[in-house]
Amino acid sequence: MQSRKVARWVFAGALLLAAAGTAVAGRAGQSQPKSSAKPWTVARTPWGDPDLQGNYTNKYETSTPFERPAGFEGRRLEDVTAQELAEAVKRRQQDTLDRAKFLGGDPEGRIGNSAEFRDIYEITKGSRAWFVTDPPDGKVPPLTPEGQRRAASAPRLVSGNDGPEGLPAGPEDLNLWNRCITRGLPGSMIPGVYGNSYRILQGPGWVGIIYEMVHEARVIRLDGRPHISKAIRLDMGDARGRWEGDTLIVETTNFRARSAYRNANPDTLRLVERFTRAAADRIEWSVTVDDPSTWTRPWTFAVPLTVNDREPVYEYACHEGNYGLHNILSAARAIEREREGR
Repeated sequence: MQSRKVARWVFAGALLLAAAGTAVAGRAGQSQPKSSAKPWTVARTPWGDPDLQGNYTNKYETSTPFERPAGFEGRRLEDVTAQELAEAVKRRQQDTLDRAKFLGGDPEGRIGNSAEFRDIYEITKGSRAWFVTDPPDGKVPPLTPEGQRRAASAPRLVSGNDGPEGLPAGPEDLNLWNRCITRGLPGSMIPGVYGNSYRILQGPGWVGIIYEMVHEARVIRLDGRPHISKAIRLDMGDARGRWEGDTLIVETTNFRARSAYRNANPDTLRLVERFTRAAADRIEWSVTVDDPSTWTRPWTFAVPLTVNDREPVYEYACHEGNYGLHNILSAARAIEREREGR
């Protein structure tokens, strides 16, 4: 069984190394066979815009670190070799396997040898070493003094599993995700533990995105109209888009304080997304986070979205069955009664 698992890792690494070897051979001047296939071009909608429509997932990047990990200290993302990436992916797979065994998910040691555990490999495929592309060091920039003060004074929204010292007094003490309200933007498209499917739709003058997580939806207008009044605030912000070549550029403002990304200033936060169809089965999605009152400089991260028609967006019936919220609060009250001797 172990040999099959190792073989899968070796096979994945071999593919990456083969690609790297082809590039090296080309630089060395060795002749390469000419492909007879037609070059891939971006498909167009009937009205002429680049076609981004489809069912997508980012689950393959679930185990990819957001910032540069310690093992790549002093390295730039573009300098990571195919072999190094293959080795990093193998380590992520092993970490995931070890955690599954610890949690009792693989009592008979069958992980990797049946379709039952196939998803463990899918969520650790990882096409890159980390997500932050700018600054070049792969780290989120430091907070400004104002950003530090805001973070220190922000209410502590417990997740519900913070232990006895983090007992929530009511629903408002839990985060918006636990309360089935929102994951906000760009949180709704960053890989999570589940619900990583997305549907992109298009029409003349607009692009729509449906998110499986919390079943959120956005309509991005492309007609050049300005943002709505600053007096109107939204958990997902107000989006306006435009095409630059084959790339859809989306600027989003007008966020609510409760859901502003990483406790940013909702008055100054501006997110600039770029959607580029890089292949028939992939969109490159990047986000530039610009808030001069929170971070010392703008910064960017990028995540690939992969076509996956096997896993379209499903119903996210959170409020209808949110027993977790009820149980977290009832358990907190039970602990309080126990402490009081009642």
